[in-house]
Amino acid sequence: MKKNKIIYWASTILLCALFIMGAMMYIFNYPRAEGFFISLGFPTWIIYPLAILKILAPIAILTKKSNFLKELAYAGFLFDAVLAFFAHLMVSDGEYLFSTVALILTIISWIYDRKVFGNYVQNLNISKK
Repeated sequence: MKKNKIIYWASTILLCALFIMGAMMYIFNYPRAEGFFISLGFPTWIIYPLAILKILAPIAILTKKSNFLKELAYAGFLFDAVLAFFAHLMVSDGEYLFSTVALILTIISWIYDRKVFGNYVQNLNISKK
């Protein structure tokens, strides 16, 4: 059980740090982020909303106030990492390392979240009649 907690917290902290650093780059180095988005064929108007979500998602995962928001955050991380990976792959810029790391960390954190804290469905506390 202790091993599971260590794996969960290590992967989750690294995952959250990776996405928060990405959000900070979007906010504090907008011209660089804009260049990435243009080269990948994405609209630049999405940079700031994505930065906000990359900050809110770690909060949802770490606070565990709402299982629904936590699951939504994991889904957002997964979609972001998969889309970034294939976007970089399609334009052949070789910049898919961070998305690969994010994808692996998302999967590990999500799996070990269930091992350490239990299954989402079990946590709903649905009463059976």
